[in-house]
Amino acid sequence: MGKQILVVDDSAAIRQQVGLALAQAGFEIIEAADGNEGVSAVDQHPSIAMVISDVNMPNMNGLEMVSAIKKKPANKALPILMLTTEGQPSLIKQAKAAGAVGWIVKPFNAGQLVATVQKLTA
Repeated sequence: MGKQILVVDDSAAIRQQVGLALAQAGFEIIEAADGNEGVSAVDQHPSIAMVISDVNMPNMNGLEMVSAIKKKPANKALPILMLTTEGQPSLIKQAKAAGAVGWIVKPFNAGQLVATVQKLTA
């Protein structure tokens, strides 16, 4: 069983696309539909090796979720990658300040995504 990757996106289609690409590379996928579910999933699965999250989601957005996850000392080293249609430098700066390690703009290249995840979870 590969490393667990949490995919947080309000779009089931995107969760499925990301999940499929990563599952084919040997990762185990956990899904969440918004930031609240994402925070809960990290709490429930301490073995999660990485989080991939959208920015724009209902209830709690990706940036709020990154901040909430990173507040807990146990999650300080957990890599969080933002995968979003947003490309504004100000948002990228906010995400990095909150604790995100990278930013990929949709539509994403599956090979590039897998390579990035492999690098960040090595």
